[in-house]
Amino acid sequence: MQSRNKILDDVSQLMTNAMGVAQGAREEAETAFNSWFERWLAERDLVTREEFDAVRAMAEKARAENEALKARLDALEAGKG
Repeated sequence: MQSRNKILDDVSQLMTNAMGVAQGAREEAETAFNSWFERWLAERDLVTREEFDAVRAMAEKARAENEALKARLDALEAGKG
């Protein structure tokens, strides 16, 4: 009976170790894929979502400023006319 428990303990420990190795391999694969994908995007001059959102925010701000300046210019021109 004692040897049977020892065998089960050994199998359990082996499975636990195997799961740890599998988890580590998965994390390494994810890291390698992410690095490869980022290099692939950079080689094609594609931008990340964060970069796109930043440029979009700058464009929206510039558009709002231009509209404000146009309204101000229109008001000045209306006052002279």
